[in-house]
Amino acid sequence: MKSKKLLLCFAVAIAWLVGPESAHAYIGPGAGFAFLSGGLVLIGSLFLAIGILAIYPLKMIYRFVIGKGRIKGDTKRLVIIGFDGMDPRLAQRFMDEGRMPNMKALADEGTFSPLQTSYPSMSPVAWSSFATGVDSSRHNIFDFITRDPCTYLPILSSTEITSGEKALLKIGKKEFFKRPTSSMRLLRKGTPWWKTLGEKGIFSNIIRVPITFPPEEFNGVCLSGMCVPDLKGTQGSFTFWTTDPALSGPDAGGDVFMVGRSGDTMRCPITGPQDPSANEISPMRIPMRIDVLTENEKIRLTIGAKGKEQVIELGVKDYSEWVTLEFKSKKGKAKITGIARFYCMGTGPEFGLYMTPINIDPSNPAMPIAYPTVYSIYLAKKHGPFATLGLAEDTWALNERVIDEEAFWKQALNIWQERRLQLFDALEKTPKGSVVCVFDGTDRVSHMFHRYLDPSHPANEGKDTEWGKDKVAEIYGIADDLVAEVRKKLDPKRDRLMIISDHGFCQFKRGINLNAWLRDNGYLVLKESAPVDEESGKQISRDWLTDVDWHKTKAFSLGLTGMFINRAARERDGIVTEGAEFKAVKAEIIDKLSQLVDPKTNELIFREVFDAEKIFTGPYVFQAPDLFMGYKRGYRNSWDCATGACPAEVFSDNTKSWSGDHCIDPREVPGVLFSDTPINTDTPNLMDLGPTALKLFGTDVPANMQGKPLF
Repeated sequence: MKSKKLLLCFAVAIAWLVGPESAHAYIGPGAGFAFLSGGLVLIGSLFLAIGILAIYPLKMIYRFVIGKGRIKGDTKRLVIIGFDGMDPRLAQRFMDEGRMPNMKALADEGTFSPLQTSYPSMSPVAWSSFATGVDSSRHNIFDFITRDPCTYLPILSSTEITSGEKALLKIGKKEFFKRPTSSMRLLRKGTPWWKTLGEKGIFSNIIRVPITFPPEEFNGVCLSGMCVPDLKGTQGSFTFWTTDPALSGPDAGGDVFMVGRSGDTMRCPITGPQDPSANEISPMRIPMRIDVLTENEKIRLTIGAKGKEQVIELGVKDYSEWVTLEFKSKKGKAKITGIARFYCMGTGPEFGLYMTPINIDPSNPAMPIAYPTVYSIYLAKKHGPFATLGLAEDTWALNERVIDEEAFWKQALNIWQERRLQLFDALEKTPKGSVVCVFDGTDRVSHMFHRYLDPSHPANEGKDTEWGKDKVAEIYGIADDLVAEVRKKLDPKRDRLMIISDHGFCQFKRGINLNAWLRDNGYLVLKESAPVDEESGKQISRDWLTDVDWHKTKAFSLGLTGMFINRAARERDGIVTEGAEFKAVKAEIIDKLSQLVDPKTNELIFREVFDAEKIFTGPYVFQAPDLFMGYKRGYRNSWDCATGACPAEVFSDNTKSWSGDHCIDPREVPGVLFSDTPINTDTPNLMDLGPTALKLFGTDVPANMQGKPLF
C-alpha cells in the first residue's frame, strides 16, 4: 500500500512539473499530506518536494525557450461564471426592479444580451455545445437519456459505466485475487476549448461544468458536474424514514421506509451500494438508531456499529453537516465511503427524517470525480466535504413532497456556498489562464419555485403559495451579489469576465404524452397483452416502452424532447425503411403534430416540430432522435412520456412542484450573456464562447468549431 502511495506522490510531482506554474497550488505534494499517511510516504514526499524545487529553474528555462504557456495579448485571465437556467426576461425585470445592481452595472459597461441556446434546449446539450463550440450532431449529446437501439432500453447519454472483475495476479491463464472493478467512458464527442488551450500550455480551472464526467485529462484541474452518480450508481436517490403512511409509496426518485416507533426510539438502517462480495443482489447497510429528545425538540442519530458510532444531534427543520458513511462488505474485503446530510422534517405527531442521496466522498472518492483525482481531495481537505452528485439539489424529494420548499431552499443555499468557496479558491490559485465555474442553484430554484410566479399554475393546488413567492428573485439577487464579489478580485486591465447561462425558463403547466398520441394515430402499437385502462378502454404501456409491439410500431418517444422513427437500418426491430418511407413517415407526423390543439385552451401547442436532418449536418445525426418537439411556452413532454410510458390520455396538467422548464422551442428560452466588454454581434450563440476564449489567448480556433469569436 505504501508503495502505491509513493507512486501517487511521483505522479503528483510529475503533473506539477510539466504543468503550468499555478498547478502546484492544487497538486503539489503538500496537498497530499492531509490524506496520505505513514512516515515513509511523508519522507518520500519531502524528498520529492526538494527535488521539484531543485528542478524548478530548469523548468522555467524550458518553458521560456519553447514559449509554451506564454499568453499573447492583453487578456491574461478569462473568468466565466455560469448561472444555469438564468433567464434574460427575468434578469431584465429584476435589474429594472433594482434587485441586480451589479449585473446592471456590468451590462452598462459592456454587454447584456440573450444568448442563443442549443437544439434541444436542455443543460447536457447546451453545456456540451459551450465546451466544444459545436452543435449536438457533432458532440453527440441530445438529451439526458437515449435508447439503446439494440434493446430499446434507456441508457445515459453522456456516460458509459461497465463493471467486471480484475485479477491482481496472473500466472499463465490462471488469475488470482480477483476484485470488482468498473470502467467509465465519456460519450460526449468533440474537444473542450480548455483542452485546446492546455495544448498551448495555458492552464484552466473547470468547476462543475455539466457533462465532464468522467473527467478528461488536460493541462489544468476539473471538478466534474452533471451526471456524476451517487454512491449507489443512480443520478440521485434520497432516503426518507417516516411513521406517516400517507407518505409511503413515491414512484421514483428515492426510498421511503415506514418505521416503527418504540417510545422515543426508532431503528433505521442506512442502505448503501451493492455488496461487491455477494453473489446475489445484497446492498451494504449501516445500523442507525434514532432517539427523539422531546425535551428540546431534537433528535439524536447514532450511526454505525457498536464501538464505532457517530452521534449527531439534530434540530427539527435543520440540516446536519455532511456525515461520512462507511460501508463494508459482508466478507470484509471491500470498504467504501460516501457522505450524506440529514434533515428532520418533524417528530410529532408523525416522525420524518430525510437523508440526501449518498454522495461520493470527495476526500476519498470511490470513482474519479476530478482531474487530477487529488483535486477533489484538496478541495475537501481545505474547505470541508461538499456535494459531488451531478444533480445535487434534490428536486425529486420536493416533487414527492417528502421535504418541503423550506428544506429544498436551505439545501440549495448550502450547495451554493460550497461552490462559492471553490470559485474563490480557483481565482486565488489561477492568476493566469481560464476559470470556469457553474452554479446550479438558479436552475433548480427556477424549476421548483416557478409556479409562484403564476397564480393560475395547476401545481399551486394544495401547496403553499406565499412562502416561496420571492425565491426566484432572491436566487437571482444572490447571483448578483456573487458577481460583485468576483469583480473585486479581478484586474480590469488584464482580466475578462463573462456571465452566461445555458438556457432560459418558462412555466410548465401542461404535459403531452407523445406515445399516447402516436398510439391514437396508429404509429405506435402495443402488444395484445398490454394493460387496458378501465375508464377509457384504451391499451396503455408501462415505463420504458415495456408493452410496445416493435414489429408493428413506426415511431416512439423517450426523453424530454425527442421522437424516434423505428428505422430498419438502426433499431433492432425497425420496420421503417430508409428513403421514401422514412421521409414520408416523418412528414406525416410533423404535419399532424403541427395542427395539434390543446383541448383545454383550444391553442396550438407547437411553435415548430423539427426534422433532425434539416437542422443538423454533423456525423452523429443518425444516432439522434429523428424529430424534436418545439413546444410553445407552457408545454413540455409529460413526465410519463419522458420515461417511455403510454397512458390513456395525451394531455395532462403538471401538478408537480417541478413547475418551470425549458425543454421547448429553443427560440423561446435563450440564455443570458453579460460581459465586461462589448461584443461584435447582436445574436451571440452558446457555441461562440469556446472560440472567444481561444481567441482571447491568441490560440487558433479549430476549423470544426461552429461558433465565432465575440470580441
